Amino acid sequence: MSAPPNEPAALCVVIHDVAPATWPDCLRLLQAVRAVADIPVTWLAVPRWHGGEGRSPACEAALDSLLADGHEIALHGYAHLDTAAPDAGWRSRFLRGVYTEGEGEFAALDAHEARRRIELGLAWFDERGWPASGFVAPAWLLSDGAWEAVRSYPFLYTTTWSHFHVLMRIPLDSSIPAQSMNPSMPEESLNPSTPGQSMNPSMSEPSVTPPVPAPLLHPSCPRQGGSRREPAFSESPPPPSSSALLSPSLVYAARNRAGRIVSPRLAWTLARLMHASPLVRLALHPRDARHPALVRHAQQLIEHLLQSRVALTKSGFARQSAAGATSTAPNSRPATSATGPYRRNNADNHSAADRRAR
Repeated sequence: MSAPPNEPAALCVVIHDVAPATWPDCLRLLQAVRAVADIPVTWLAVPRWHGGEGRSPACEAALDSLLADGHEIALHGYAHLDTAAPDAGWRSRFLRGVYTEGEGEFAALDAHEARRRIELGLAWFDERGWPASGFVAPAWLLSDGAWEAVRSYPFLYTTTWSHFHVLMRIPLDSSIPAQSMNPSMPEESLNPSTPGQSMNPSMSEPSVTPPVPAPLLHPSCPRQGGSRREPAFSESPPPPSSSALLSPSLVYAARNRAGRIVSPRLAWTLARLMHASPLVRLALHPRDARHPALVRHAQQLIEHLLQSRVALTKSGFARQSAAGATSTAPNSRPATSATGPYRRNNADNHSAADRRAR
């Protein structure tokens, strides 16, 4: 996938793991971003963070306001916990137990279970009147079954660590929002304490010391030489109706001192290597907010990237790319972001009441 003609390069700033339990740190990240520029952000919301049932009216009201102001809320799994049975392979044990510390929820699910959790997540979004144009798996890990499940829904996009996938399963001029096509399901509890799992409920982002640059060990990246991956972690070839853009996400490893030292340098290096790319993605996690040096680095990185790029949500970039690739009319589905440079008075910025009425 290449950049649409005559469109400026984009920057997507993404706040992961949005839930009532993480909301104070998420707000700190938003304040840090706004100190640099008032830009639209993609918020990755987890309906039942670590199996919890809590609600936060303040959190949901704030997200309502942000959505009305041009931001986007995307579905980020359901519980953000890997409760599937452990695998025997060493690579699987490392990725699911050490690399993600048990948070790669969709890393080893079959298609049926992946669909069930997506259904529950979409029902949760629908209760709040939030569109769900995109789906991002926790830790960016998708099993073959999870890929199959994601393709069966009219999501506009999904992302892995290495690629941005524009999904073209429904016409761009469709007026049916993604979440309205999914029947309601009775909510079933997920057990976050499956025996044999190594999980740390206080952690959210993938743990690695230091983060691995480029496609060497990351589970979303093809191995060198085209060798086949283990089935539980293969990033299956995108369906014929999707388009994938190589766009490794810039991310910090905040869990340990070595990661906090090395990951900012790797982020700068990767940003420079991607100077000609149509898209750069910056992933911020709640734990980053607890480390002032990482926050300052993210601010400097955003300020630098905005000198040559426009800020878009993931949905905005997907719509822009899809429109450029298909030369069709703009999507008339309820939008969660502008499709061009951010404008506070964009026609897509409807009130929450208007969106629910539609």
